[in-house]
Order: sequence, then structure tokens, then C-alpha cells
Amino acid sequence: MKRAIAALSLAGFYFICVLMLGAGCTSYYKVHDPTTGKNYYTADLKQKNGTAMLRDGKSGKTVNVQNSEITKITKEEYDTARYTPTSD
Repeated sequence: MKRAIAALSLAGFYFICVLMLGAGCTSYYKVHDPTTGKNYYTADLKQKNGTAMLRDGKSGKTVNVQNSEITKITKEEYDTARYTPTSD
């Protein structure tokens, strides 16, 4: 019985470690559309054939931007930009 409890405790510890490591692996991006001058902030970015496909952190909408300028940013910059009102 004690071995079973110890094994479960060890398995739980490893599971928590894996979750903590995975949580620190998110990348954040600022995607600038030079055509419209609009900036998008996302942690969900894919690129294909010169098009940036992303989920906008402010609106939650899926956006496709051609000829975009992509900059990697910190989580703090992402959070600040997400909650700052814009004049759209």
C-alpha cells in the first residue's frame, strides 16, 4: 500500500514538473500589417506562403496578413497591448 501511494506521489510530481516546463514555452508576437498600419498581438501564429495566419489577442478573431512584419515580444508586452484600448 505504501509503495502504491509513493508511486502515485512520484507520478504526480513528474506530471506537475512537465506542466510547469510546458507553461514557459509560449512565444508572443506583434504582427504589423504595413498596408493598413494595424498591429496584431498573438501567441498563435502560423506562416505559410508569405501569409501570417493568427488569432488576434484583442478580438479573438482569426486574421490573415500578407507581407507582415513579425516581431517576437515578451509576455508583459503582449498583455499590455492586449488590454490597451485602441482607436479603431
